[in-house]
Amino acid sequence: MSRLTQRLAALKASNEKALVTFITAGDPNLTITEEMIHLLEESGADIIELGVPFSDPMADGPTIQLSSERALAAGTTLTAILDTVQNVRRSTNIPIILMGYLNPIHAYGYERFCHDATQAGVDGVLLVDMPPEEADDFLRTANRHGLNVIFLLTPTSDRPRIDTVNKLGRGFIYYVTVTGVTGARQAISDSLASELAKVKNTVTLPIMAGFGISTPEQAASVAALADGVVVGSAIVKLFQQHSGNQLRHELMSLVKRLKQAISVTAI
Repeated sequence: MSRLTQRLAALKASNEKALVTFITAGDPNLTITEEMIHLLEESGADIIELGVPFSDPMADGPTIQLSSERALAAGTTLTAILDTVQNVRRSTNIPIILMGYLNPIHAYGYERFCHDATQAGVDGVLLVDMPPEEADDFLRTANRHGLNVIFLLTPTSDRPRIDTVNKLGRGFIYYVTVTGVTGARQAISDSLASELAKVKNTVTLPIMAGFGISTPEQAASVAALADGVVVGSAIVKLFQQHSGNQLRHELMSLVKRLKQAISVTAI
């Protein structure tokens, strides 16, 4: 059983909701990324998504686009990100997911990537521009290496897509709570409850809901409907606004408040 599966099973057994936190690897540099992984875990994160910076992040809003630009300007590469994960694995077992786009992994090579990623301690990968119907080659390689491949569902996903994602995906399903790109929203969709209920009644994998969740109150309302929540832009924005000890303080404060909010929901 993988670290990811174990963590999700443990949370379910204790009636807890998962807090999945996203940061862009290499923003502002990979030394800070390594430190922030530990801070996120210490503050209450259950799973960490590391964004792999890409020059054309079409699914991301301005906040994460800018973070990718900062990371690329700092010289961040996929190889260096895997080295960072390997360093972190000396002192933590928190599940780590790489989230990004297919191009960098295709250029790296599927076999080489899946081997190197699992050896480094990566637990899964989510590629936002790789639909499950076109993922056969990558899936075969990832499954052979024991690397969880996570797929997205959206409010517009039809029943065949839902069934395919549940069949082919591993670890969890990432449910996109809004249509459009990533970024903080002022409010959660009124139809989210019915949309998530439809999916939950169909799938067997846990559902992590994300895109647009920026406050503890929003996290709590979404956690009541799903198995966990993903918070990205609200966290990444802190890297744009702060540095040094102020960044550490703001990051830990937000993550603690998010975890507390969804923990109250689970009681």
